[in-house]
Amino acid sequence: MVNSNISFFNGFVLLGFSGHPLLEMILFVIIVIFYLLTLLGNMAIIILASLDSRLHTPMYFFLSHLSFMDLCYTTSTVPQLLFNLKGPVKKITYVGCVGQLYVALAMGSTECILLAVMAIDRYAAICKPLHYAIIMHPRFCLQLAAMTWLTGLTNSLVQTVLITQVPLCGQNIIDHVFCEVPVLLKLSCVDTTANQMELFLVSAFLLLVPLSLILISYGFIAHAVWKISASEGRQKALGTCTSHLVVVFLFYGTATAMYLKPTPTTSQNQDKFMALFYGVVTPTLNPFIYTLRNKDMKGALRKMKGKSKEKG
Repeated sequence: MVNSNISFFNGFVLLGFSGHPLLEMILFVIIVIFYLLTLLGNMAIIILASLDSRLHTPMYFFLSHLSFMDLCYTTSTVPQLLFNLKGPVKKITYVGCVGQLYVALAMGSTECILLAVMAIDRYAAICKPLHYAIIMHPRFCLQLAAMTWLTGLTNSLVQTVLITQVPLCGQNIIDHVFCEVPVLLKLSCVDTTANQMELFLVSAFLLLVPLSLILISYGFIAHAVWKISASEGRQKALGTCTSHLVVVFLFYGTATAMYLKPTPTTSQNQDKFMALFYGVVTPTLNPFIYTLRNKDMKGALRKMKGKSKEKG
């Protein structure tokens, strides 16, 4: 049940960068470009992985899920952000804020686990090549994907319900660009130490446990790659892992800076730019990181272009 303390106003004011109109204009143009690239890049990965039979493998199955998460995340936040950047009205309804919070948190939580699953897939492919097809069976891949989604959606539901129970006492001005749990807790008129501790512990678990699995997996992968004598085989093995590692560092680095800092050591504007980086920039970079270094994906793209020219 939504807390009665927030029932007498219709929503929130997202200040964003309201004190810097020129910066808002620049950010509006940049974010529009990044959002369009995010839509095109991630939709291309999903379509290619679905249509090209050569990409019907666990790696591209999980990559399609990652692209879908990025699409959901940016679509839940960026359109509202652009609306607030283009003019003096910088409002979001209460329902819109809670919905944005739930979707963004669900996608972020799910991606934490999915990146670990993708690292385990790379470990199986490189360290257990003869048993890879048995280990990463399609049914097992579906179960892993379902587990990641269920965990992320459940965690987001719990966090969203908890934040709606925090008394806000009429405070509705959010000095941020998105609706996120840490910034909403700042609006509370009661002690939120318990909420902050709960958020910190859950965030630590969802970030550090998958990250530990990723580092362990890549430790075994590095050892296996080191033993590969042929330089071509070594380069191929490294090529399939480098892209994933870049995405891991981008995602976990920014998420850790936002959710695991013990005290507010950064300025509010720095937090806003950090949110823009992991909320807008990272989802745009992901498809380019994977496609530019991936021969299979580039081959599938050329194949699709060739078919479209023949039809034309």
